[in-house]
Amino acid sequence: MFNPVWLQTFVTVAQTRSFTASAVQLGLGQSTVSQHVRRLEDVAGQRLFVRDTHTVTLTSSGEALLGFARTILETQEQARRHLKGSELRGRLRFGASEDFVSTRLPEVLGEFTRRHPAVDLELNVALSGQLYEQLDAGELDLVLAKRRLDDPHRGQVLRRDRLVWAARADAPIEVGKAVPLILYPRPSITREAALDALTRGGHSWRIVCTCASLSGLHAAALAGLGIMVQPRSLMSRGLVDISTHADLPELEEVEFVLTGRGPALGGIADELAMAIRHNDRRLQPD
Repeated sequence: MFNPVWLQTFVTVAQTRSFTASAVQLGLGQSTVSQHVRRLEDVAGQRLFVRDTHTVTLTSSGEALLGFARTILETQEQARRHLKGSELRGRLRFGASEDFVSTRLPEVLGEFTRRHPAVDLELNVALSGQLYEQLDAGELDLVLAKRRLDDPHRGQVLRRDRLVWAARADAPIEVGKAVPLILYPRPSITREAALDALTRGGHSWRIVCTCASLSGLHAAALAGLGIMVQPRSLMSRGLVDISTHADLPELEEVEFVLTGRGPALGGIADELAMAIRHNDRRLQPD
């Protein structure tokens, strides 16, 4: 009933929120991507996306189908591997950004290692910028991290999210005064995004805390020292989105991507990437 090629195209559009980016990622023409989605909508008898000149949004039917589509594609791949008789084995050096330390990523990794006991999984948690440097140096095989939209478009897009200003509800911000910032050290994507936004808006700032761990930044924000920047979907417990404050500029969107050492994932890296994509909804704070 559901052509797996159409389903893969549908999932990619749902992740990238862009027909153009999906065409690039899949190596297809944009007209072919649109055709796959139209055919899937015809079979489903439902509209799956709402589109305008700037945005692509899943409908309620599209949201429902997304989970089924991921399950179908994963089951198909598992069946292929089983019939091929190939047990995964070897070492996988996996890097995950600090954003995911408070999510259920450890459960996803635990399930992966139980399904593939012959795989030796090594986990490295660091800033996104550091992970990309390690990947380029050949020290990692697969990375789950943030990417700014104007960065080189490599890897597989998991989802897109907007950065927000996060702080206690009584954040110490006064109109016209320097914005007190709680930031990761360089190289940090959220640090660059925050300082770029403030510079473009002509705002002054002062850095009140620098820490390489999310837990340290969170503690400083909970103490009321200042404000930090986080993806909206990964807001730390006890903090609120204060992005509507009169003296704060709007922040950009970022993408979460799975990136391997080559242009395409393969073997163990592809298997773990598939497990992470399938469990994307679990990668939220508890």
